[in-house]
Parts: sequence; C-alpha cells; structure tokens
Amino acid sequence: HADKKDPEKKTKNKGKSKEVFGYPLSIFFIVVNEFCERFSYYGMRAVLVLYFKYFLLWDDDLATSIYHTFVALCYLTPILGAIVADSWLGKFKTIIYLSIVYAIGQVAMAVSAIHDITDTDRDGKPDNMTFHVALSMVGLLLIALGTGGIKPCVAAFGGDQFSDSQDKQRRTFFSVFYLCINGGSLLSTIITPIIRAQECGIHSKQSCYSLAFGVPAALMVVALLVFIVGSGMYYKAEPQGNIMLDVCKCIWFAIRNRYRHRSKQYPKRTHWMDWAEEKYDKLLIAQIKMVLKVLFLYIPLPMFWTLFDQKGSRWTLQATTMDGDFGALVIQPDQMQTVNPILILTLVPIMDSLVYPLIKKCGLNFTPLKRMTVGMFMASIAFVCAALVQIEIDKTLPVFPSAAQSQLKLLNMGNNPITVQLPGNETTELPGTMASLDYFTFESEEIMVSIGTPAVTKLVSLAMGKRQTLLIPSDLVEEWLMTDDLTSKPDEGKNAVRFVNGMNMMVNVTTPSVNFGLTEPFYYSNYSLIKMFAQIVRKSCWLGHTFTTTELCFFIYSFQCLKSITVVQDIKPNTASMALQIPQYFFITLGEVMFSVTGLEFSYSQAPSNMKAVLQAGWLFTVAVGNFIVLIVAELAKLPKQWTEYVLFASLLVAVCFIFSGMAYFYTYIDPTEIEAQFKKKDDEDDDDDDQKSKPQKAEMEMVKRGSVDSDD
Repeated sequence: HADKKDPEKKTKNKGKSKEVFGYPLSIFFIVVNEFCERFSYYGMRAVLVLYFKYFLLWDDDLATSIYHTFVALCYLTPILGAIVADSWLGKFKTIIYLSIVYAIGQVAMAVSAIHDITDTDRDGKPDNMTFHVALSMVGLLLIALGTGGIKPCVAAFGGDQFSDSQDKQRRTFFSVFYLCINGGSLLSTIITPIIRAQECGIHSKQSCYSLAFGVPAALMVVALLVFIVGSGMYYKAEPQGNIMLDVCKCIWFAIRNRYRHRSKQYPKRTHWMDWAEEKYDKLLIAQIKMVLKVLFLYIPLPMFWTLFDQKGSRWTLQATTMDGDFGALVIQPDQMQTVNPILILTLVPIMDSLVYPLIKKCGLNFTPLKRMTVGMFMASIAFVCAALVQIEIDKTLPVFPSAAQSQLKLLNMGNNPITVQLPGNETTELPGTMASLDYFTFESEEIMVSIGTPAVTKLVSLAMGKRQTLLIPSDLVEEWLMTDDLTSKPDEGKNAVRFVNGMNMMVNVTTPSVNFGLTEPFYYSNYSLIKMFAQIVRKSCWLGHTFTTTELCFFIYSFQCLKSITVVQDIKPNTASMALQIPQYFFITLGEVMFSVTGLEFSYSQAPSNMKAVLQAGWLFTVAVGNFIVLIVAELAKLPKQWTEYVLFASLLVAVCFIFSGMAYFYTYIDPTEIEAQFKKKDDEDDDDDDQKSKPQKAEMEMVKRGSVDSDD
C-alpha cells in the first residue's frame, strides 16, 4: 500500500496499536476473531445435513442438494466481498457489516431448529414445517453472504497490520492464522455433534439441533465483539480499487475490439488479448495472459471438489447407517468428519518434510501439476473405498418388500408350540411365546394360513409394500390380530420399541424417557423411539436391555421378572463399524494435501503478485462449480444403489485425471517476475529513446529562441 511508504499517513491510519514481542497488538484480536468464526461456520455445517434429514424430514437427495447449494454459495460470495472491500467500503467496514449479517444468519438457524415454536399439540414434531424451512433458508443465505464475504478480507486485513520491515512476523502470523482455521474446524466438528445428540425442549425432548446451532451463533457474536474491541488499534487502508474489475474490463475490451475487427482486412495478432493494446498497458495485458494460462488449467478442477465436499453430506449420511460404538467411546455420525482436520495436521508436515524430499532424492521430477494429478487420483480411490463400505453396509440392511410384495412375521402368543403352514413355504415349527426368525415374503394380497393340529385355516389379508406381524392367540378360534411393522430403519440411531401384551389383564409400561401407557390384553402398543439403553418398568419388575438402531418387539407373557419377556428383533442393528470409513477419509485427505495445497502454491508461482486475488477468485469458483455438480447428479442420476453413485463419481474423476494430465503435459512453466522485468526494461528503453529524440528538438527550439531574443535587441 502506498500509505505504508508514507510514515505520517501510516501513523495516522494505523491507530494506537502497540507491539507485543515484536507483533502489533491488533493482530491478536484478528486471530481470536478467525478462530471463533471458523468454529461457528464448521460447527454449523457439521450437523447441517442431519438437520435437513431428521428435523426438516427431507430425503437424502434433497438434503444433499441443498447442502451443496449452500456450500457453493459460500465459495461464490468471496468474489463479491473482495470487490466491495477493495472498491467501496474497505476491509474493516466490510468485515464489520458482513459479520453482523453472518451472526443474524446463525441466530436464524438456531431459532429455526426450536421445534416447540410450532409444536402446538406438543408431540415433539413441528406442526408448521413451512416456518422452519423458510427461516432456515433465510439463515443459510445470510451465513453464505457473511462467511463468504469476509473470507478474502480477514487474512489480508491481518497482513495490513505489519510494516514492510516485519516480513518474518507477517509469515508467522499467517501460519498461526491458518492453524486457527484448522483448530476451529477440529474443535467444532467434535463439540457440535455431541450437543446435537443431546435432547432438549420446553414441552417435549428432541435432538438438540437448536443448541447445536446456538453455540456457533454465540461464537460468531463473540467473534464480532472481539473484532470491534480492537477497532482503535487497526491500520485501516483506504479502498484502492479491485484488480479483478480491471482484469474483467481489459478482457471485455479485448473481446469487443476483436469482434469489431473480425474482418479479414485487419491483420491477425499473436494473442487475442493483444486487441486490448489500444486502451490498456502492455504490462497489464501480459500479466492477464499469464493468469489466463493458469485459469485454463482450472477447467477440470471442479470435479475434485465434487468428490471432496461430499464428506459433509453423503459420507455423513452413510455413517448414520453404521455402528459408532468403539467400546469406551461412541462416535456420532457427524463426528467422523473430524478425521479430516486431524489427518491434515498430520499429513502436511509428513509430505513436506519426508515424502516430497524422498521422491526428489530418487531422481523423480514430481512437479506441482503431477502432484495435483496424483491428488485427484487419491480422491477417486477414496470413493472406491466408500463404495466398498456401502456394499458392506447393504449386506447388513434388511430387505424390505417392494410395492408388489408383502412380508409377514409370526408370533406365537401361547405357551405351547404350534405348526404353521404358509403358501409356498415348508411347515414351520413355532415354540411357545416365540416369533419366527425372519419375515416371509408374498406377492399376493391374500393368503391361506393353516395353524395347529388339527389345522385351523383362515384367509389372511396382507398389505402390499408393508411388513406385518401375525399375532397367533393360544386359542386359535379367537381373533388373529395383524400389526403394522416398520419398513425402514429408525432415524438418528434410535430404536423403535413396542410391547405386545400376551396376558389377559392390562399392563402399564413406562421407561425413563417414554410412557407407553396401558396396553390391553392380547394387544400391542405403538412404536416409540428410545436411545441406546432402555430401562423398562412393569409394576415392580425391571428389565435392562441394550440395543442400537433397530426395531424391537417385547412380548410380555407373565409376571415372572426377567423370564417373562421375549425380545423379538424385527430389524437388525447397525453392525458395520464406522472405522470402515477411515480409509476413505485417509485417501480424500491425502488427495486434498497433494491437490489443494500444491494447487494454490503452483497458481501463485505462475502469476504476477498483483494478480493473486484473481487466482483466488478463480480457485474458489472451481469449488463452487464442484458443489453444483453434486446437486445436479443427486437430482438427475437417481441411481438405485448408493454404491453405484460412488463408483460413478470415482470414474468421472479418473476421466478428468487423464484430461488434466494431458493439459499439464503441454503446459510450460514460466517465471512471472522475469517476464514483468522484461516489459519494464522495454518500457524504460522506450522512454530513453523518447528522451534522445527530444534532445535535438529542444536544442533547435533553444537556438530559435535565442535568435528571436537577439533580433529583439
């Protein structure tokens, strides 16, 4: 900045910042602000897709689509924020104003997750879902505008606080700054899922999404207040124009000028950007050419982000169908995302200090573009791993009936064993007070069922596309009851539990979290969702039973404690361990280190220093496009099996790898500083030539002037 070369002006703008250990005191406020803001953003984002699925009750595809639309907006708005800061408000005011917008958005999300606001019948479910959807969408829009708008400003504003003689301190600041980003991300993805897993509410207890969003909202308010407290200490550079606008204007002029001179009578120029020479400086045009070479390489890059950002959507949804019990530790599905920042902090130093130097010692020319290609390939391997994990999960999932099928389970409510004959099946021996091991599948709406000896035969009506249980009474001439069973796994890792009363008297069943109420003789209760451990109380009889993500039916047939209940497991619990996801997280993080870190480093090395903002905008734009690709595939592909979608994404990225490697093969590395120096040298020579030409003219004019003076005398 020009201000930094003017000591008086710099002192005037910098405020009253003191130095601590050689660092401006103002940067400590900026670092704390960044940590709180990143905690706020990643904490909210960690539980977002589960909020869509379980609170707003959206299906997986819609939840994935809206999630990636939000992420895409978060990476589009930085371009707007940079332009506003550099051309109008300045970085300080932009950060303040958009942080207020950001905080309002976070508060809106927290309020939208309070189910009691519209739960008029107090059943634990919102009665006006439109209100919650509308408020959450407004909140997400404000958050996208806020987080994206301040993203390009905070780091640059922190860098502005250092003088030209503090290069070492500035580098240390940026290291600490990015450490705060990863620290905030790591802590928030551990803490907010734990909060979400709690139950809270005024009239009824439900998963605590309101507090899971409320804590990030509070952190964003803290971030804003901390930043404001340091206001008097900041050096606030005046807006000096945005280079992106200049670049866009120059490119647009070149395109228009080329179109005007499209006739063959005009001679061709070496590069289409040369058509801007009539209006713009040749050095600027040369700089834009260098940037365009890099931006051309960006074209295939969105496909990497298409896969990478599914950590927070598809992979989190995948984890909901897995077992997070690691013995002493129980992991929530949305907590698996913490593996990524942990691996980032581990792999970056390992790759930089061990792997890359080792490859170099082996004599291999592992260029930045080759690293990026390998990084993309690692991401495709991660999705192959995800597909294999999904196949293992599918093996544990029950086979539910199609729309043209029905399924039936048998429960013998008597004490004596019976024989049951079902159409198309062998005779089944059913012990007393026991149920059949699995469901029988039929493709007709009515079947003849024969039970006992002598056989009692009845016509049983089945519901197509449903699962049912036939309650067989001890006296076969009495009514045969049919219960409707679940046709999907219970949500949020809970267990669907009901009771069947096999006695000739009323039974009252209660648990610490659910009161099942009175169950009539030879009848059944409704399903209730209970967490991992339930303590069931029947009069003076207690039964402890541990289970997870399953459907259970408790058949009560006497008052002999601990011997009077048959546990029937209609849907088996999640058995695929979340540990199976660790390989896919490893490969996607390895891909991120090789692709993202190397990509930014390469981009900055191949473009002029004053064009870094343009490259950052282009890089963020590839992230946004990648997220839009996810929602397009999610809405249009509609593949029957989730593992096939993972394979599709992996295949697309492999194809893009080959395209990118071809582009990289023909790319020529340049030194922007050297090219700029050549142009500046040429400009200086042109100026010298102009001076040499002007000297004879000046001497001649001087002679004429002297002659005129002599004649006057």
